[in-house]
Amino acid sequence: MLEFEGKKALVTGATRGIGRAITEALLAQGAFVVGLYGGNQAAAAAMQTHCLQYGAHLRLQQLDVSDYQAVATFFGELETGWETLDILVNNAGIRRDAVLPMMKEEDWRRVIDVNLTGGYIMSKFAVPMMMAQKYGRILFVTSPMGHLGFAGQANYAASKAGQVGLMKSLSKEVAKRKITVNCVSPGFIATDFIDDLPDSQVKEYKKMVPANRFGTPAEVADAALFLLSDRAAYINGAVLEITGGL
Repeated sequence: MLEFEGKKALVTGATRGIGRAITEALLAQGAFVVGLYGGNQAAAAAMQTHCLQYGAHLRLQQLDVSDYQAVATFFGELETGWETLDILVNNAGIRRDAVLPMMKEEDWRRVIDVNLTGGYIMSKFAVPMMMAQKYGRILFVTSPMGHLGFAGQANYAASKAGQVGLMKSLSKEVAKRKITVNCVSPGFIATDFIDDLPDSQVKEYKKMVPANRFGTPAEVADAALFLLSDRAAYINGAVLEITGGL
C-alpha cells in the first residue's frame, strides 16, 4: 500500500522547483493531484509529458491564486468531482526584489497578493471540504527570510512572515476537526527561483550555509510528505526548517 493511495491533493505552484518535487512525490505515493500554476505554459507542458505514467492521477490547471473569484469558481468545479479534499500545499510564490525606497507599489502588492493572500484564499475554500470528512493536511511553503530578512526583499520577507502567522492561527481553528496546518521553511534550494541571482551573490549565499551547499527540491519534498502524512497527526502549528543549518 502506497502511503497516499487514493488521497486527493491540491498543490499550488506545482510545475516548477519545490512545487513540482512535492507534486511528483505525492503522485509516486498514489495520490490524485490537481497541480495549479500561474502562467508558465512551457513548464506545465514539460511536466505533463514527464508525468504521463500517472495518467488521470495528475491534472494541471492554470489559476491565479490571488484572484478570489477565480479560486471560488475553481473550487465550485472541483467539488463536483471531489466531495472532499485531503491535502492542500500552498507553495505558489514570486519575488520582485528592490530596496524599499525604490520598490514599486505594484511589486509590493503583487508579492503579498500571490504569496500571502493566495494562501488565505486557497485555505478558505479548502477547509470546508476537509471539515466535511474531519480530516485534512494544509502545508505552507514559507522561508527563513520571514524572520531573517534580506536587503531588497522587504515584500518577500513580509509575505513569508505573514504565512507563518496565518498558519499559526488557522492551525488552532481547525485542530478539533483532525486537520493539521504546518509550514516547511526551505532555505537556499537549487531551483530556477534563484537562477536570476548574480554568480557572486550565489557564492556569498552558499558561504552562509553551514552545510556548504544548497538543498535540493527532493529534500524539501521528503520533509513535506512527512508533515502531510498520517505519521505527523500530532504535529500542528509547526515550522520545519530545511536550511542546512542556516
